[in-house]
Amino acid sequence: MNQDDSKKFKITFIFFLILLFFIILVGALVHIVNSHKRLPRLTIVETDKALRGDILSRHHFTIASSKKLYKAVVDTRNIDPAKKELFIELFCKYSNMPKEKIREKIDSKRGFVTLTYKLDSKSARYVEQLSSMLFKLKVITSYTDLVSHRTFLHGLEVRESGEYRIHPLGSTLTPVIGYVRKHEENRYTKITGRYGLEKYYEKELEGLQSTEIKGRRDVRNHIILDDESKVQNRYDGYNVVTSISIKLQKYLEAILDRHKERLQAKEIIATVMESQTGDIVAIGSSRRFTPGHIEDADSLTISAIRYIYEPGSVMKPIIFSLLLRDKKVALDEVIRTYNGRFMLGHKQITDEHKEPYMSAENVIVHSSNIGMAQLSQRLDALSYFQGLRQFGFSRPTGIDLSYELPGSIPDIHSLKNSIFKATASYGYGIKVNFFQLLQAYNIFNNNGKMLTPTIGKYLASEEKKQVIFHKKPQQVLSPRIARTMQNILIKTVQKGTGQNAITPGLLVGGKTGTAQIAVHGLYEKIYNNSFFGFANDKKHRYTIGVTVIEPNPKGAGHFASSSAVPVFKDIVDVMVQEKFLTPLR
Repeated sequence: MNQDDSKKFKITFIFFLILLFFIILVGALVHIVNSHKRLPRLTIVETDKALRGDILSRHHFTIASSKKLYKAVVDTRNIDPAKKELFIELFCKYSNMPKEKIREKIDSKRGFVTLTYKLDSKSARYVEQLSSMLFKLKVITSYTDLVSHRTFLHGLEVRESGEYRIHPLGSTLTPVIGYVRKHEENRYTKITGRYGLEKYYEKELEGLQSTEIKGRRDVRNHIILDDESKVQNRYDGYNVVTSISIKLQKYLEAILDRHKERLQAKEIIATVMESQTGDIVAIGSSRRFTPGHIEDADSLTISAIRYIYEPGSVMKPIIFSLLLRDKKVALDEVIRTYNGRFMLGHKQITDEHKEPYMSAENVIVHSSNIGMAQLSQRLDALSYFQGLRQFGFSRPTGIDLSYELPGSIPDIHSLKNSIFKATASYGYGIKVNFFQLLQAYNIFNNNGKMLTPTIGKYLASEEKKQVIFHKKPQQVLSPRIARTMQNILIKTVQKGTGQNAITPGLLVGGKTGTAQIAVHGLYEKIYNNSFFGFANDKKHRYTIGVTVIEPNPKGAGHFASSSAVPVFKDIVDVMVQEKFLTPLR
């Protein structure tokens, strides 16, 4: 080999040595990078999810609130095989989870296993205490990965898994409270309002900002709080404080349950409202459900805003007040009532209270269909239509419940017809919901002003209190006409169809309504009975409504005077008992 060949050989050899070194260096770097991927992170992030706000009574009793759920996670490779049964025994005691279920979970996988997703906050604290104990007892031991040759020590960890809604008062205030639905968001179970108050106040109740803590980790994968840690504060959703009195609410529901059985009714609805504020003090239905155990989807429906019906004679005072407003009637004028039978065109109209003549005022007191049929003709179609609209019919009341149905009234063209005018005046051919009637009757007890019925009173957080604003009152009737109607309704209770509602020492007024129900366009011998009115003392005014849906017509349920009025009277008696009202002695 000459000198040039020798030189070339040396250069080639050195080149391959350098190339080999470079390949080894690159391989080592790749190995280090991959090894670091398997190393525990030096910094970790812990989150404390914001909770949905509570729904509270006026006295801050909890109606609905959210609690957190936690999950327990363990790396089965860190459980000493010789002490597996001890781990199962201890975890069973601290979590109340069956041993068989724990064993099944541990044996199902080698690596990270979620033992349960359903620990409440109390059980979660116990399991966190157990985690420390397992290290001391050496039930949890280190594990060396055969691939990376790294040693790992993962203890029993407790992590947030979601939230759930609790209802300490059971079925109280259902279905008005509404319900929530669960959904997964980044492996966390969240809840969203789907109906009632839960739906209406969804944006206010929803958690605003979760806590986020960033910092270095310790050997047990717990965060170290020091100067380098970064913390983002948690802001839960607002609490919705309602105007509901839980004591009166429970009494109200018991009254409805008792009368539903007495009357063999499909359902009874009742509400008590503060006349000068529109605040709902109690709202009840005899058809309720137990949250978390819903068996019948129909029980979720809030009939007070979703059940649309012909109201019957409770419409008479409303039409009469329009006649007074337009100066179309005088209280003392005499109206011929034809001894209880009258033909209007081809339609026969009848009265239960048969008289040849009545004063215009007594047309309301004794609930004369014949009198109202004639008086209603004095309103022109436009005044009739606009009057009904001004009283709130055919449009939602705006109560803070989701999915309110507006009902309907005859159009202006129909109201040019004398039959439509007549039948609408005593509550047929017009469709309403319960709260529309309550809102309308409140006008008589609130100096002619119409208010929006409301359940939510204000929003509250740790930092502040925020009043819930609603529509401004509307002056529908003059105070003078409102007082006139109030006096007529008081006389209706004292001398007319509402005498069973009398409570000595209180100003009680109201009007009954008994309406046949149409099935497939034909009126059957089934009824809805109502009584809407008020009960006042020197300091307080309450508007109260009762509707009995389809009572047994063969018993006391045929007329409102023997079905809805006794329910009203029992509610007033309880309000006296509980000092909401104080009769004059």
